[in-house]
Amino acid sequence: MAKERRKAVLELLQRPANARCADCGAPDPDWASYTLGVFICLSCSGIHRNIPQVSKVKSVRLDAWEDAQVEFMTSRGNHVARATFESKVPPFYYRPSASDCQLLREQWIRAKYERQEFTHPERQEPYSAGYREGFLWKRGRDNGQFLSRKFVLTEREGALKYFNRSDAKEPKAIMKIEHLNATFQPAKIGHPHGLQVTYLKDNSTRNIFVYHEDGKEMVDWFNALRAARFHYLQVAFPGASDADLVPKLSRNYLQEGYMEKTGPKQTEGFRKRWFTMDDRRLMYFKDPLGHHWPHGITIVTPERRFLLACETESEQRAWMEAFRKVVDRPMLPQEYAVEAHFKHKP
Repeated sequence: MAKERRKAVLELLQRPANARCADCGAPDPDWASYTLGVFICLSCSGIHRNIPQVSKVKSVRLDAWEDAQVEFMTSRGNHVARATFESKVPPFYYRPSASDCQLLREQWIRAKYERQEFTHPERQEPYSAGYREGFLWKRGRDNGQFLSRKFVLTEREGALKYFNRSDAKEPKAIMKIEHLNATFQPAKIGHPHGLQVTYLKDNSTRNIFVYHEDGKEMVDWFNALRAARFHYLQVAFPGASDADLVPKLSRNYLQEGYMEKTGPKQTEGFRKRWFTMDDRRLMYFKDPLGHHWPHGITIVTPERRFLLACETESEQRAWMEAFRKVVDRPMLPQEYAVEAHFKHKP
């Protein structure tokens, strides 16, 4: 009987909706929440174990199954659970994949099953209201020390602002929603909740690095920024569908890492720089000088040639592949408009 029950559960994995993890989309899930009726991957099962009041998990292949549990899994499955727990997910809310950081996956799972934010839309207010303020730990540009700073996001003004003092009348920086991007960078920032916010100032790219000790708070900020971007783009491109706009709300970097570069005359010494490929823009930032790296890449633009160098051949190949993917992709009309903005000198 035990073998038959386990076989019955395994057969449920043949249903198309059950072939991938219900929470992150990873293929071939081997675990299940027998209280929620979903099939999940090993990584997401660890998150489910942290909410035992809501979800109890079993291995599909190794654990013993009871008749009632098999019947429940048969009546539910990922398709039914998705229709229940994801019925009112806002289009701007970030749905994490298997490659996303632990924080995004954990808060997505907690939002769905524990807080049930997507069956009760009134619980989405922290990131849907169009205004948010609070304190985040921000990394200082000069000394690298994290200090508490007040942040205010206002869709009406189309900006994210932060203040050096809670009673300050004028913000230290104003980041326009139009050119803002946010991406989680826990390894780079050195905190599991670390968020990198990129924005334009005087046509130059600037970064700030922030975190909050409360994971929900940090993900709420992230989705509030995506909501502000979504509403801005709806006005900027009134004919565009949600499917067209959502990929533009935030983006992870295509490639990041150290390379060495030399100056425009290619006679200066090589200098070690941290490079970031952000969609169609390649950015680099200062870092300590290093030795000469042997694996070269030359980028030719209308204004100048950039001679770069990677430390290893595998890094060179990774950067070249990332460059080719972007160069081979046709530009959209909106991207031509952004390029024109960058080239304009007031």
